[in-house]
Amino acid sequence: MSESFEFREVLHFTSGAVGEPGARVFYIQASDGERLVSVKLEKQQVGAIATYLRTILEDLPAPSGPQLPLPLREPVETDWIVGQIAVGVSEAESEVVLVIEELVDEPDDDDDDLFADISSGASLRLHLTVDQAAQFITTSDDLMDKGRPPCRLCGQPETPGGHICPRLN
Repeated sequence: MSESFEFREVLHFTSGAVGEPGARVFYIQASDGERLVSVKLEKQQVGAIATYLRTILEDLPAPSGPQLPLPLREPVETDWIVGQIAVGVSEAESEVVLVIEELVDEPDDDDDDLFADISSGASLRLHLTVDQAAQFITTSDDLMDKGRPPCRLCGQPETPGGHICPRLN
């Protein structure tokens, strides 16, 4: 089982990718100054978190100023792969709580003991300020813009040599 983390005082929180567009591996990274955690996830998950955080920030105090994209810190070593993601808000504290859970294998249907293979996965719980959430949005938007351009017909990412568009069938 992987290690779980809770950072009440987050000093570094960002998203990023390693590799060339079309072959990138996406990460969320957080640190409390002592530990650096990097969890691997899908590009769509990064975009969904940013979109949801943008909605949440509408009901919280405005960030203190403009936010610049924040890069990943080296070394980027995968602690585990992201499964489920949950977001909560403490309006009294003006903080966003992001809970990221590890992807775990589901038990086999053929197994007689249905609970034998169920293991609780790890989790990463982050208590974020409004500024940190806003900075994540800026970084994630920048990251999405650096990807492959979408096909104007189907929206799927194009490759340098083009792609087989299902709309031209």
